Amino acid sequence: MTARRRPALDGFRLAAAVLVVMIHTSPLSGVAPPADFWLTRVLARVAVPFFLMMSGYFLARSSWQYLGKFWKHTLCVYLLAVLLYLPLNLYAGITPSAWLRGLVWEGTFYHLWYFPALLWGVLIARALARLGMRTALAAASALYLTGLGGDSYFGLTDSFPALHAFYGAVFSVTEYTRNAVFYAPLFLLLGAALTGHAGRLSLRQTAGGLVLSLTAMSAEGLMLHGLDVQRHDSMYLFLPFCMAFLFRLLLACNAGRWRAARDLSLLIYLLHPGCIVAVRGLAKLAGTRALLVDNSLLHFLAVLACSFAAALLLYRLRPLPQRQNARAWRELDAEALRHNARILQQAVGPDCRIMAVVKADAYGHGARQIARILQRDGVRAFAVACLAEGIALRRAGIRGTILILGWTDPTLAPLLARWRLTQAVAGVEHGRALAAQGCCVRVHLALDTGMHRLGIAAQDHESLAELYKMSGLKIEGVFSHLCVSDSLTESDRAYTRRQADDFAAALEWMRQQGYKTGKRHLLASYGAWNTPEYGYDFLRAGIALYGVQSDAAPTRQKLPLRPVLSLRARIALVRTLAPGEDAGYGRAFTAKQRTRLAVVTIGYADGLPRELAVRGGRVLIRGVSCPMVGRMCMDQLLVDVSSVPDIVAGDVVTLLGRDGAAMIPAEELAERCGTITNELLSRLGGRLGILFS
Repeated sequence: MTARRRPALDGFRLAAAVLVVMIHTSPLSGVAPPADFWLTRVLARVAVPFFLMMSGYFLARSSWQYLGKFWKHTLCVYLLAVLLYLPLNLYAGITPSAWLRGLVWEGTFYHLWYFPALLWGVLIARALARLGMRTALAAASALYLTGLGGDSYFGLTDSFPALHAFYGAVFSVTEYTRNAVFYAPLFLLLGAALTGHAGRLSLRQTAGGLVLSLTAMSAEGLMLHGLDVQRHDSMYLFLPFCMAFLFRLLLACNAGRWRAARDLSLLIYLLHPGCIVAVRGLAKLAGTRALLVDNSLLHFLAVLACSFAAALLLYRLRPLPQRQNARAWRELDAEALRHNARILQQAVGPDCRIMAVVKADAYGHGARQIARILQRDGVRAFAVACLAEGIALRRAGIRGTILILGWTDPTLAPLLARWRLTQAVAGVEHGRALAAQGCCVRVHLALDTGMHRLGIAAQDHESLAELYKMSGLKIEGVFSHLCVSDSLTESDRAYTRRQADDFAAALEWMRQQGYKTGKRHLLASYGAWNTPEYGYDFLRAGIALYGVQSDAAPTRQKLPLRPVLSLRARIALVRTLAPGEDAGYGRAFTAKQRTRLAVVTIGYADGLPRELAVRGGRVLIRGVSCPMVGRMCMDQLLVDVSSVPDIVAGDVVTLLGRDGAAMIPAEELAERCGTITNELLSRLGGRLGILFS
């Protein structure tokens, strides 16, 4: 039994929103009350747990990394909804104390209870998840079972005075047990638990489990309804089982996303109570109450139509996002990045950890995106060039050590402390100035072992001792930089050995003096290729992390790294030139024969070297290599596509990376332009979009 793959998760969002409208309009109550009870008080109770499971699922997929952003976004939506329904609150005469209690815990309107339950529930779920998923689910299940006694099974507690007193105390604080404590955590964690585990049952087994659990929940609900023991009807014993099978089934059928369904479902959920008020008000004014209110089915359909219309109107008025690949973009291979990190880790051994160098926007790859992927994979140390780059990473949710390798104005030390950034001490004067700012700054001491750039001379024991005595500095590491580790000539290898010896001697002197060195690091990218024996505590992985070498020079060992970035653009126009016709600035290209030229939507303002076109630059179109011609423009370039038939506007052009079996490596472009890949990649402009392949 094979599932047809569609955006099932987003599609069911719409179905769940319709079920919520049913709950609040009871469409069959005037026709068949028992059927309406099953539809709205049993079947429709899967809607809100589904929304909670979706939140838990996607938060867990990113290792809860975006919890803060999710919480802020949900809070903003909730506050907007609170403002939307404030006039109805005032009309109903709600007291300020009741409104404030609703705002914090139960929602200020009857359907808005979901948002406080989600906001507080997700914090509880995350705290439980830190204990391990099995323990978290057990604890959340215990809370749910406790809440069950105050919901569908409340009447049965009359026979147990202690239980009845317990729930009486609970209801003195909160109106329902369907809330952030007893209800939301279990479904959030069920969604989280299904991340990566949807395929353990076959599709047939999953569908069968859903049918059985839904049947059991239906029998449970009808039985409890018949016994008249339900205080509320949101929680059933078999509801979590039903949701687990339903979500598994949707995951098995899911492929891609349907953003419209996602946005419309939220809008319908938010707007439908207002539409209920509107339909009833209009029916009263038009004298059609018997048709649009008393007739439960037509009332439901009218409210649903109004909700859809209002949601569609707002959806059409939303700001339209710009596609990242509309013009020119960087395409990142996240798996290649993870692969490279693993290979580099193996090259230097388990005791030397990766410090990901993400300066210069991660060498043009996108620092936020790269750092987030690596953080999810366990990298806990990052390096940048300046304060602004470090702050940007913190704002993107990056934790752990962020080392600023470059000089920072000492007067900005409070910002270093505020954002928990670690500063490289560029010299003894720099250290003194940092320590004098009145705050404790985390630092790594940069030692100059022969590059003569930043750092304290490794033999300057007096300055090193002075820095260790400064109370304003918290020394957490010591490092240096090998300036010719990319070279295998004998003289350069000897120079690298002298640098390494000087670094080791400085560390030994510190040890003898009783100074704590903290994390020690000497190697940058080429250390993994040529000198892994100098590993210490960190490998500052820069260009190697992105799967390329700085140039084509040989290395001591070959590492099976994979390029992470491909650079692509689109064809804007294809035109044909007759022999003798010119094209581009300065008439730099003259057609010698009938030639088809394509205008490509990228130029030197996007970071490409302007001289690339006149130095034999080429692109790939449908796997075929096509030469650049003429002069590169700021935003466009010309390509001879005479050898590729049927090219049309909108076709994808690859300027760097792989297209089918063909490839243009970064090293080739750098060599053509007389530079290194570090410069070439770090020049890639900010107006280039970023997509993941």
